[in-house]
Amino acid sequence: MPKELRELLEQINNKKEEARKLLAENKIEEAKKLKDEIVALQEKFDIAKELYEEGKAQIEDKKPLEPTVQVKENEVEAFVNHIRTRFRNAMKEGTGEDGGYTVPQDIQTKINELRESKDALQRYITVEPVTTLSGSRVFKKRSQQTGFVKVPEGGEIPEKATPQFTILNYQVEKYAGFFRVMNELLKDSTEAIVNTLVRWIGDESRVTRNNLIISILNAKAKTAIADLDGLKKVVNVQLDPVFRSTSNVFVNQDSFNWLDTLKDNNGQYLLQPSLESPTGRQLFGLPVVIISNKTLASRVDSGTGATFAPVIVGDLKEGVVLFDRQQTEIMSSNVAMDAFQTDVTLWRAIERMQVKMRDDEAFVFGEVQLPA
Repeated sequence: MPKELRELLEQINNKKEEARKLLAENKIEEAKKLKDEIVALQEKFDIAKELYEEGKAQIEDKKPLEPTVQVKENEVEAFVNHIRTRFRNAMKEGTGEDGGYTVPQDIQTKINELRESKDALQRYITVEPVTTLSGSRVFKKRSQQTGFVKVPEGGEIPEKATPQFTILNYQVEKYAGFFRVMNELLKDSTEAIVNTLVRWIGDESRVTRNNLIISILNAKAKTAIADLDGLKKVVNVQLDPVFRSTSNVFVNQDSFNWLDTLKDNNGQYLLQPSLESPTGRQLFGLPVVIISNKTLASRVDSGTGATFAPVIVGDLKEGVVLFDRQQTEIMSSNVAMDAFQTDVTLWRAIERMQVKMRDDEAFVFGEVQLPA
């Protein structure tokens, strides 16, 4: 940033500090005058910055073309510059349905990686990318195969029933939130701003999706598991064998502790080592996945006060689907709510998605009663 812009930015911050002091002293009229000066200085800063960027662009045009990677870095830098100026000079082509600005693909990729890096249920379900706010997708249930029928020689061959397909309609819904950042962050490096943005959106998005997925799982009727034999019945009988090879056992910390203490008739612990399982444990040959109690909570019966911990057995990729708009929109403001008085900037993020049951036969939602 050139010296002229830095000096203007310093003047704006000094004026803001004076305005806050006047507000603290209840000198409203004087604070209003200072606010007008701040607005004028901000407009001057925006114009000067725009001219600076245009001059810089003209110089860049004379240079040889850079590799594609460099273009992507410029997109990120441009987006962060728009964040610094609160999108005052951003191109309108970047706006979404609610006036937010679409996050560049490089930043979106980092958000996606963080969102799926820890305790993310999205990794275990089907994610269906969509480009429209509503529509439909056709799925075939794996358990609907019926096979050929026996026909005598010379007999008439009957028409085979066509596979039964399930049509899932979707209408993605908006999920949003905002948080505060100190204005000093906007003076920091592009990397610092991007990292803050990615951490906030990635974590909030992960928790949002976990909550939506668990609400769909909880819609399934619960199967009581009293003991080891009850657990074997869930795996051997209640779960269709067609899902066996692709199934996992999903437990929270409570039910994992219950499983980890079970022993067979020979006194050997039921859970066995596994190199493929995320937890390093397997149950009856199925990988065991532990989910935090904060994410997948145990249920407390309101009547008896007994605690029931979840044991979900099955293939959630067949069972649950997430329709993902795959866009994050950002908007920022330093005047909304109390942002001006507290010298902060509000960042607002919007995502659109919907989670639906795809095949409720693909998993069994079991519960074990924990010892008192």
